[in-house]
Amino acid sequence: MKKKDLRKISEIDEVDFELAEDFEEGSILARTPIPGDEEILLPSLRPRKFSEFIGQSAIVEKLQVFIAAACERKEPLDHTLLLGPPGLGKTTLANVIAAEMGVQIRITSGPVLNRAGDVAALLTGLRQGDVLFIDEIHRLSKNVEEVLYPAMEDYHFDVLIGKGPTARSLRMKVQPFTLIGATTREGDVSAPLRTRFGVVSRIDYYAVDELRVVIESVAKKLQYPVTPEAASEIARRARGTPRVAIRMFKRMRDVAQVNRQEAVDLVTVERGMRMLQIDSIGLDYIDRKILEILLKRFDGGPVSLDTLAVSVGEEADTIYDVYESFLIQIGFIARTSRGRIATRAAYEYFGMKPPTPANNQNQLRLFEN
Repeated sequence: MKKKDLRKISEIDEVDFELAEDFEEGSILARTPIPGDEEILLPSLRPRKFSEFIGQSAIVEKLQVFIAAACERKEPLDHTLLLGPPGLGKTTLANVIAAEMGVQIRITSGPVLNRAGDVAALLTGLRQGDVLFIDEIHRLSKNVEEVLYPAMEDYHFDVLIGKGPTARSLRMKVQPFTLIGATTREGDVSAPLRTRFGVVSRIDYYAVDELRVVIESVAKKLQYPVTPEAASEIARRARGTPRVAIRMFKRMRDVAQVNRQEAVDLVTVERGMRMLQIDSIGLDYIDRKILEILLKRFDGGPVSLDTLAVSVGEEADTIYDVYESFLIQIGFIARTSRGRIATRAAYEYFGMKPPTPANNQNQLRLFEN
């Protein structure tokens, strides 16, 4: 597309469409670093190929089949939707898909794309087969989604030029591409958008053994050894999430380095976890505060999420996305139509007696054998 055409549209939509031609090395959305910055870049901890990707074997296996078939037909991979809690590797997996396809990836997020012109600028900058990754895709506005629908299906979108009776629609073509969307809230993705994804994959929490391998791999890349016992202990407290495991290892490395230890061992992990107030099952200060308020202030519930959030002093979305999902996973909290309820495991964790029929009929069924 000619620059003068892009400039003409930008005057109407107040969007600088010349950004579409600036997706070269050094762009904010570019995949490669700015030349000259190599000296300050830290070692990349993200895997670049499926052979380096740890865990999620079922998802990796089917993606390898779909990618091999698409490459054989010389077509872009079908649009892909990745679901799952934060920190499980959705962005990493999108980068791996692009690398396996041998194409560039453009990364953005739903809240950033406020207007239809923002998406148009991105789409016109894509080359054939490129991957457009939109994180938090459930937060896209309706106007933005309307632009994406024809682009995903027929590789074109319409732009309205002019105002009033002289307004006319201009159809703009885009190169065949792959849209990869990631979301932590499957239910918030609109039905019309979801049905346009040909591949839908749910990423599950990691097992302790898988997290141990992740930690050992990170330790090797950072060139700071970790003992098998220490790696296993960190993995047990990492809440089934690689991002948490990597963050914990880095903090344990700090403790070991300050104490002039050549490796992260079990003693270092225990000392570091006490400093971070993380217990043996991965509960931190906020987790315990949520449980204590639920058990002691609200007698185990039921209590609404908003009430619980105000009592804890956190945003409701933060509790829902970050803390509550793990507490439900380990069986400490149950969601009901009336609100959140503490389970038997939560009472036992604090050394308290579960409710009896006399004081809480609503919770009794959770503790029946």
